[in-house]
Amino acid sequence: MKIKSADFVMSNSDVAKCPNEPLPEYAFIGRSNVGKSSLINMLTERKSLAKISGRPGKTQLINHFKINGNWFLVDLPGYGYARVSKKNKKTFQKYITDYFVKRTQLVSAFVLVDIRHTPQKIDLEFMEYLGENRIPFSIVFTKADKLNAKTIEKNVAVYLKELLLGAWEEAPRHFITSSSKNIGRDELLSYIDLINQQFYKENQ
Repeated sequence: MKIKSADFVMSNSDVAKCPNEPLPEYAFIGRSNVGKSSLINMLTERKSLAKISGRPGKTQLINHFKINGNWFLVDLPGYGYARVSKKNKKTFQKYITDYFVKRTQLVSAFVLVDIRHTPQKIDLEFMEYLGENRIPFSIVFTKADKLNAKTIEKNVAVYLKELLLGAWEEAPRHFITSSSKNIGRDELLSYIDLINQQFYKENQ
């Protein structure tokens, strides 16, 4: 898939106010500082489409970007972020869960995970939440440029094994990415393109 256009549409915290166009939607979410903004900018080849900050929890709204005029990329707030009051954190968590439960345009989520770390409880719990609510998702391992190929393979195997030890009968689809090295871009966009083709074929 070639990205010809990537336009910011809106930010808000009310799912009812999200765009009402019948376009397929892909949500990107993960813990703070996992490299979500960098990944979005890499995918769209726009240096500052999503704002990058060294401070965790910078994304605090539901951000919609229209891609090629026919699908939405959604940048969601991170879960488990720092420097946010407990009251605000509860609010953010509510509209994150509202989004996943109520957003009928959502066709798939991408849960970002830092490939350098062992499986984190909060990530596993969030994936379990998606599974329980029958929300399709894939795992996107980020920051692959920080490790060698052998360590990447080992860390991914450990992660998938941890999932299979839990409630999963089979591991979700996964992608290995690096925003700085452009790793995984073609694979992710090809996957989205495939789903888009199926979506439009079924909704002609």
